[in-house]
Amino acid sequence: MEQKSKVAAGILGILLGALGIHKFYLGYTKEGLIMLLISIVGAFLVGIGPAVMGVIGLVEGILYLTKSDEEFAKTYIDNKKGWF
Repeated sequence: MEQKSKVAAGILGILLGALGIHKFYLGYTKEGLIMLLISIVGAFLVGIGPAVMGVIGLVEGILYLTKSDEEFAKTYIDNKKGWF
């Protein structure tokens, strides 16, 4: 199984978190689609969807980067924890 980089996931979360790109990178397709759809639909309906998803992506990106390599792998790769 390919090992995913916590640095890549963290940077994707911080920079492109509103689109859920970090979720797709980690293999969480359902969660990535949820974030992407909320951002797209929210941008047209209320305008707040991308902001909310951006904050979630930022928080998750920071969490990824602050965990040790072992803790990141155990939590997000092995146990497949989809949110936070």
